Amino acid sequence: MIDKILTKLDALGLSLPAAGEVKGNYLPYAISGKLLSLSGSLPVKDGAIITGRIGGDLTVEEGYEAARWCFLNALAHARVATNDFATLGRILHIDGFVNGVDGFADAPKVINGASDLSVELFGDAGRHTRVALSSNGLPLNSAVETRVLVELS
Repeated sequence: MIDKILTKLDALGLSLPAAGEVKGNYLPYAISGKLLSLSGSLPVKDGAIITGRIGGDLTVEEGYEAARWCFLNALAHARVATNDFATLGRILHIDGFVNGVDGFADAPKVINGASDLSVELFGDAGRHTRVALSSNGLPLNSAVETRVLVELS
């Protein structure tokens, strides 16, 4: 499966980043039975976090791109947890948090970046349930954060 995912990423002009180190006293992922729970992922692109508030510093489109990077960074940990996606069954759920200005109501449009990429990469196995919320602050002034739940095969 890894070759298929890497080929799709290449066609999209993307690459799978290395799994980053956690910044606190928690695990990057945990497995229980057939569930893989991935810790929150920030939009790290080329070693730097995409920061700012959507609707202020950043546009909805820039937030959408940040959400894609969150999903890519989550996939980096999923790759480690599933031995190059060998046991990845499907994406079950994505929680999306948007660092929006006060009153920002377009969090779903931003989190579509992660959702769309999930389906682009995994097809029907990438369709998932979701939460998309706006917040007035995220860790390290990150523009977006996602948390992903995966079903293992």
